[in-house]
Amino acid sequence: QVQFVESGGGLVQPGGSLRLSCAASTRSFTIYGMGWYRQAPGKQRELVAIIVSGGSTVYADSVKGRFTISRDNAKNTVHLQMDSLKPEDTAVYSCNVRASLSGPDYWGQGRQVTVSS
Repeated sequence: QVQFVESGGGLVQPGGSLRLSCAASTRSFTIYGMGWYRQAPGKQRELVAIIVSGGSTVYADSVKGRFTISRDNAKNTVHLQMDSLKPEDTAVYSCNVRASLSGPDYWGQGRQVTVSS
């Protein structure tokens, strides 16, 4: 029901920056929330940041002040600007789309982000 086109990510040194982008398309519903989650090896998937259609945002405490999420409602695109990256930010980052406050959720394929010297 939702098609994703994700881009960005890659390898960067500690302290560097990367940007993730996600374009979602659906004819089934109006998207309520868009965001990014991440999963590091051996760990559970965790919220990074989300933004709802009204513009409110939620960030994980670990990324506050370093990451910025933005959204273009007309184009159903969401971007994640990641600055001051740390090795512990290394993970697969997946785009998330939520149809309403209570779901359901749809997931992109994921982009690898590696922070290493």
